[in-house]
Amino acid sequence: MFNLSKINIKVFADGADLKSIETFNAQPYIKGFTTNPSLMRKSGVKSYKEFATKALKIIKDKPISFEVFSDEIDGMEKQANEISSWGKNIYVKIPITNSKGEKTFKLVRKLSEKAIKCNITAILTLDQVKEIYEIANPNIDMVISIFAGRIADTGVDPNQVMKDAINLCKSKKKIEILWASTREILNIVQANNIGCHIITVPHQILNKLNGIGKDLEKLSLETVKGFLSDSRKANYKIDINSK
Repeated sequence: MFNLSKINIKVFADGADLKSIETFNAQPYIKGFTTNPSLMRKSGVKSYKEFATKALKIIKDKPISFEVFSDEIDGMEKQANEISSWGKNIYVKIPITNSKGEKTFKLVRKLSEKAIKCNITAILTLDQVKEIYEIANPNIDMVISIFAGRIADTGVDPNQVMKDAINLCKSKKKIEILWASTREILNIVQANNIGCHIITVPHQILNKLNGIGKDLEKLSLETVKGFLSDSRKANYKIDINSK
């Protein structure tokens, strides 16, 4: 049976709700945090720096990633320098390209030379991983976030890409491969089994962790009871005509 306390992979919480962040930060199995502008907007964040400041008051000893949002490479660099100055536990998320398809690996190399820890995000191909691997500073921590869930959304099994990425980067010990766009609890098992370093999991999926190892027959009965309860609450009726 899968035991969360005995896994090798580091589980990060992915979201931007401060109350949830505080709750998950108290859990020993949560080893770090990630967020992005879309999650921040969804959570109603109005001020980027104010949100980050509040989050950093909660998360003091675990890594947390904040993403740049400029669409210009120069703007990304300026934002990265500013964001990284907010705390020693920060990784700056840099997308693999901007919206025009301009690659950012030169920027990542420049930031790494300044000892800024980067989390390169929105990666979906092994070629993109190779680009970052080749310029990665072997002395500076770096995360490569591969969107396994989005790969799976195209009908492709992401496991092979993840395995190849892990194998490619193993000679640079400061690189960690992160399984991103997690869709279900099973992904934690999958990522752990292939030797992935990190998986980042949305808050709503983390809330399902108590289902790990649950008896399936018991779960089946609970499911039937749930359907029955909802039908009664909705007061559904079907008139049966007698013949």
